[in-house]
Amino acid sequence: MQGVVTEPLARALGERYLTYALSTIMHRALPDARDGLKPVHRRLLWAMRQLKLDPSQGYKKSARVVGDVIGKYHPHGDQAVYDALVRAAQDFSLRYPLIDGQGNFGNIDGDGAAAYRYTEARLTHVAAALLEGMDEDAVDLRPTFNGEDEEPEVLPAAFPNLLANGSTGIAVGMATSIPPHNAGELAEALLHLIRHPNARAETLIEMIPGPDFPTGGVLVEPRDSMLEAYRTGRGGFRLRAAWSVEELGRGTWQIVVTEIPYQVQKSKLVERIAELINARKIPILGDVRDESAEDVRLVLEPKARSVDPALLMETLFRHSDLEVRIPLNMNVLIDGRTPKVCSLAEVLLAYLAHRREVLLRRSRHRLAKIGHRLEVLAGYLTAFLNLDRVIEIIRGEDEPKPIMMAEFRLSEVQAEAILDMRLRSLRRLEEMALRSERDGLMVERAELEDLVSDEVLQWGRIADQIRAMRDKFGAPPALRHLRLAEDLAAARLDHEPYPLGARRTGFADAPVFEEVPAEALIEREPITVVCSVQGWIRALKGHAALDGELKYKDGDESRFVFHAQTTDRLLAFATDGRFFTIAAGRLPGGRGMGEPVRLILDLANDDDLVTLFIHRPGERRLVASSAGDGFIVAESEVIAQTRSGRQVLNLKPGVKAAVCQPVTGDHVAVVGENRKLLVFAMAELPEMTRGKGVRLQKYKDGGLADALCFAIADGLTWKDPAGRTRTEHDLAPYQGKRASAGRMAPRGFPRDNRFR
Repeated sequence: MQGVVTEPLARALGERYLTYALSTIMHRALPDARDGLKPVHRRLLWAMRQLKLDPSQGYKKSARVVGDVIGKYHPHGDQAVYDALVRAAQDFSLRYPLIDGQGNFGNIDGDGAAAYRYTEARLTHVAAALLEGMDEDAVDLRPTFNGEDEEPEVLPAAFPNLLANGSTGIAVGMATSIPPHNAGELAEALLHLIRHPNARAETLIEMIPGPDFPTGGVLVEPRDSMLEAYRTGRGGFRLRAAWSVEELGRGTWQIVVTEIPYQVQKSKLVERIAELINARKIPILGDVRDESAEDVRLVLEPKARSVDPALLMETLFRHSDLEVRIPLNMNVLIDGRTPKVCSLAEVLLAYLAHRREVLLRRSRHRLAKIGHRLEVLAGYLTAFLNLDRVIEIIRGEDEPKPIMMAEFRLSEVQAEAILDMRLRSLRRLEEMALRSERDGLMVERAELEDLVSDEVLQWGRIADQIRAMRDKFGAPPALRHLRLAEDLAAARLDHEPYPLGARRTGFADAPVFEEVPAEALIEREPITVVCSVQGWIRALKGHAALDGELKYKDGDESRFVFHAQTTDRLLAFATDGRFFTIAAGRLPGGRGMGEPVRLILDLANDDDLVTLFIHRPGERRLVASSAGDGFIVAESEVIAQTRSGRQVLNLKPGVKAAVCQPVTGDHVAVVGENRKLLVFAMAELPEMTRGKGVRLQKYKDGGLADALCFAIADGLTWKDPAGRTRTEHDLAPYQGKRASAGRMAPRGFPRDNRFR
């Protein structure tokens, strides 16, 4: 077989993958630091310029634009090119749109744009600024993929597009994420860098305090964190929605969200908040409505008027995309070829260096044009001074050009220009105009020669261009220094429509994220907790009679019934030694039979509940196993954060948890299955957070039946078989040391060996 190449597999794959990686990095993922564009966007703008789709001209079909781009410059998929065109036209995607779209270009809800046969497009003034100077040799041109046309390697970029519009991309082994910024603030920083090229990030952040997103919002990232991000080129920014409280009268109110974070789809945001409401994860939130028209307006209704609006919003910021983190990774092609993670100053200096190169190229191009024009004007003036002889030569000679060149010492360019001159130009006024034009061009040439040779003049001219850009695309002077969220909101009311260049994203102090107590998120209401023998749990509204008749499934009956509040936390102790935590406000309602407790807790089939009670902060519990081992544990140490619970009492195989009693008084009474009773001082029990514990009572046969904490001065109380309460004060015969066997319980002690 011919054409077969034999080489090691590792080298073959490595070389080919490296080629693919370089192509991805340079031509698809990373933007150029000079114009902030990737090849597809640069070719898109260039093709639209070739189609004369200037801001002052009419629109043309997007299909025509896409066709020219993929046919002449970008031999890739039409959908990818159209997606780039659509995003460049969306005012909620780009801070300064590059394309002026007409038709359906999608919306902030996430709806897609219409097909390119239905939409039209033209360039914006920002795109025109990026292309400014293309006719003046400002940048190099290179052949297209098929060699039939030319395309620019980079655009002149009279607008700082990289930071103004930002960029994102994922390459092979690297990525970039640059949020958009305010063009007016960038102009101030660029002007400062022209005067002080070694300016520090601390100084630049005074002029560029942070990103400026097209959808507004409020930045709550600490200043030190933003400073470090701009200094290193890596970091992130916390951005949250802008909101306000709208009074409805009679003490009622609602929250209105007017700006959502950047690149968050409004429809999905509303769906997420609705899911939180349905899942009862934010019980203090009653409803969410989307009342948006042209502007964003999300209405959040609280569950009750007593809810704290700030607490409600802090909770939503935690659980939804009303607050997001925007990453910063300024990985760019610093010279159009080399990927580098740059600081803010490095990116701005790269842009300034590019603008200087563009200025010099345009100046040299203009000098060449002036030189050519002055040469032609000198020939014209020579012709006017010798007009009769010139006419005689033209009329009488078959080849007048060489004769004129020899007689009047003209160049070929001058002679050709004289021969192409129209007769109407042979007026006296025309001669005066030529002299005036010559004098003006000579002055301009002298200025350009000084500019090309003097670096100070060059930076002065660049500073003038940046000021002109700031005045055109930056904020009006009255709004230039507004940065706080409340000041920006007030300014929006006084300036309609809101100017494109004015800052949209405000700043606020970084919130202190403290753990929000569960009871603060729930409206406090009385309930009656009911749990049956078979493990069906529910919560009845109000405090029902504890001895009242309740409905259960066939064959089931009551086990735990007690009063509680929706803000309470319930603790469940299982026979496997684990404690579980249940939010009382999230229990199923009492209309039906409830839900199996095993759906709420991760409880094994062969395990059961020992007890269920309300958590009381500061209280302690005596826990013990059927083997007679136990200890005291604080309730605050047994709170579980997950469905799987928290292991507190360690058990050997075949042993189960049997007792969980509140710690009161100064003594402990323990009774075994052998009906022997032992009373010992509570001081003999250790307080632990987890473990097997110590021996409470010694048994030959059987195990622990029950235990009780009590005050020995009040005596030991139980109910006899007849249901009468009996109190035993003479406990001396049963007192002893912990882990002793004890004595047979007195007559009348319950037959099930339990104190209650």
